[in-house]
Amino acid sequence: MMQPMIDRLRRMMLLRYLFASVGALAVDMGSFLALLAVGMAPVLASAAGYSLGIVAHWLLSSRAVFVDSVAEERGARTRQKALFVGSALVGLALTTLIVGIGTALGVDSRLSKVIAIVVSFTATWLLRKRIVFQ
Repeated sequence: MMQPMIDRLRRMMLLRYLFASVGALAVDMGSFLALLAVGMAPVLASAAGYSLGIVAHWLLSSRAVFVDSVAEERGARTRQKALFVGSALVGLALTTLIVGIGTALGVDSRLSKVIAIVVSFTATWLLRKRIVFQ
């Protein structure tokens, strides 16, 4: 009887995380495309956009997704933020690597960015669910 309810809550959390990710992605992609438009190199534009998305994602995740597992004590919250940034840096590294490889292979940077989004989303969801907001 409890298991279906637990499964439903997990799916809702994933749905909230998906919406938070879409919001952060809007910041990321908007910045990325704007920086490309002004002539910034694709790898740098990708890294800058992702970095701005990190800030948006913390705000959305901590306030709308993992509300019940955000640390309240100051030291624990600082540690949690550091782990969140660490998970974001994993996503940033994956994003930068994928866009860089795609660019080197002649793949359109926007397509490389879309591939990077899927890989980064999966990696950061798993890290945040299992480590950051455990």
